[in-house]
Amino acid sequence: MGKLVMVAFGGNALLRAGQKGTYAEQLANVEDACRCLLPLLEQGCSLVIGHGNGPQVGNALLRHEAGSSQFGLQAMPMDFCGAETQGSIAYLIETAMEKVLKSAGMSRSVVSLVTRVEVSAKDPAFAAPSKPVGPYYKECPNDGSVYREDSAGRGWRKVVPSPKPLAVQNIELVERLAREGYIVVSVGGGGIPVVEGKDGRHGVEAVIDKDLACALAAVKMKADEFYILTDVPKVYVNFRKPDQKALDSMSLDEARQFLSEGQFAEGSMAPKVRAGISFVENGGGECIITEAGQLGNPTCGTRITK
Repeated sequence: MGKLVMVAFGGNALLRAGQKGTYAEQLANVEDACRCLLPLLEQGCSLVIGHGNGPQVGNALLRHEAGSSQFGLQAMPMDFCGAETQGSIAYLIETAMEKVLKSAGMSRSVVSLVTRVEVSAKDPAFAAPSKPVGPYYKECPNDGSVYREDSAGRGWRKVVPSPKPLAVQNIELVERLAREGYIVVSVGGGGIPVVEGKDGRHGVEAVIDKDLACALAAVKMKADEFYILTDVPKVYVNFRKPDQKALDSMSLDEARQFLSEGQFAEGSMAPKVRAGISFVENGGGECIITEAGQLGNPTCGTRITK
């Protein structure tokens, strides 16, 4: 196989704004995303796919709450909902990718692994929820959860702790399968967050940033490239202002400087840039932040390099 590539799908790319989240909608969205990966597969790349699950895990929590209030069923915790959505999204990706590969006349197998990611129980993020999950609300709900207003004006969204990923379980197996030619779906939703206990690891109420977790996975697999897919073709400074500027590339120092200046919104581009920095500064090759339809174009996206 050729170079090893890690690709991170955004959860909102799989469930788009304004959609109801039907099976047909999500499958069609995933198929579009998988089709965009064909240029990488045509190059013979070994491929690992990570994905977000912010909208999906939020919807899963709502379903559990509804089942609890209406039918007396136990509402499962967030780590359980994370595992549910890892499996369901991976199933959609496997189904869509198989269809895309068949239509392209390519023979590659797709395999999915439910992935736990270790975090520290002492991570300060548990005292400062920041990761958005679930739908946007026009007004801030008063249900005891923590909500934050979106900087892009889309409304209020629930936020939960987002601890730093420390270790991706079974990453050696993920790498081996990818280098053997399998397309591997892993680190879904940033992984199921677990902490070390006396009797082994157990889940915690949190959501790990999927881009940071994918960056860690990419580093551990010694990936050549790390693609973070979003809904804009490049990273911008002065975004949505008269003097906005698309960036073709950023050095590590430039990326850190732009972050310190507040050029990138939290809950949007800032986590992606941090993940790109983490990948490159820890020995990764090159991080490219772009929209899915640009893959295969040698000048696509914004590249973060040393």
